Amino acid sequence: MKDIYILGIESSCDETSFSIVKNGTDEIATVISSQIDIHKKYGGVVPEIASRAHIKNITFVLEECLEKANMKMEDIDAIAVTYGPGLIGSLLVGVECAKTLAYLYNKPLVPVHHISGHIYANNLIKRLEFPLIALVISGGHTELIYMQKDYDFQKLGGTLDDAVGECYDKVGRVINVEYPGGPVIDRLATVGSHTYDLPIPLNDDSYNFSFSGLKSAVINLAHNEAQRGHELNKEDLAKSFQDVVVETLTKKTMKAIKEYQVKNFILAGGVAANKGIRSKFQELCEENKINYTFPSIKYSTDNAAMIASSGYYAYILGRRADLTLNPVSSVELK
Repeated sequence: MKDIYILGIESSCDETSFSIVKNGTDEIATVISSQIDIHKKYGGVVPEIASRAHIKNITFVLEECLEKANMKMEDIDAIAVTYGPGLIGSLLVGVECAKTLAYLYNKPLVPVHHISGHIYANNLIKRLEFPLIALVISGGHTELIYMQKDYDFQKLGGTLDDAVGECYDKVGRVINVEYPGGPVIDRLATVGSHTYDLPIPLNDDSYNFSFSGLKSAVINLAHNEAQRGHELNKEDLAKSFQDVVVETLTKKTMKAIKEYQVKNFILAGGVAANKGIRSKFQELCEENKINYTFPSIKYSTDNAAMIASSGYYAYILGRRADLTLNPVSSVELK
């Protein structure tokens, strides 16, 4: 069987990335231009600045990726691009680039949902085994997905308000740590103690999540402590907060694994890089004899390799877009 090379393009938020992946599993080359340093001074991603940075960087990142792979556009079989969800201005840059390349080089254009990319990031570590439960946790998403086969996505539940990564960053602002707050809170939690009483959000039998109440509880706690003239212990608050997040995520995920009687679980998304969350799932999966996979750090955050991997299976299944493809800021996974 002929090898299939997919060029992936990712620009849904603040990373401009291109990648070439062979047969959905073998990464040939990936280049990522991150904007974290640009947005750090604002405490979060500024959409207009992000889209302008994508415009500035996108051709250079493409050229570097092809050079790194020692390949030409003529060697590519199809172009896969994130069309949503994400920041509309950022998405537009990637989609227009993909359409231009598809037209110039007469290549099939494959639309890829951003969340499917996060799921298939695990495919670059180990071929997905079905049926499986996937927990996608990132700055914009918290979703539980059941899959019986490739590209068969059944959403069991998702966040009703703030995504878990967004909550981490907002709590980071409360305790005055640099953006992005998630990695800093994860580090602080390793040396802190669970001394602050915080509520478990949406503690019910559904597969939905809610983190706005937890965020508000942290804000109120910080305000009350300041009113009393007490200084917050950042390490203890980080530990207390992360323990609640871990309990919330693991409780609902393990319930889904048992209810759907699966033996395969994957963690995905930028927050999958969190060591506290990873280690707790590792412990629970070992106890319950569940096959557990999570992406390496480089595949956890937004990158084009995951888009190319997902795009390969979409390509095999015949999913195509024409030159009228437009980005969408919000779209269901299907």
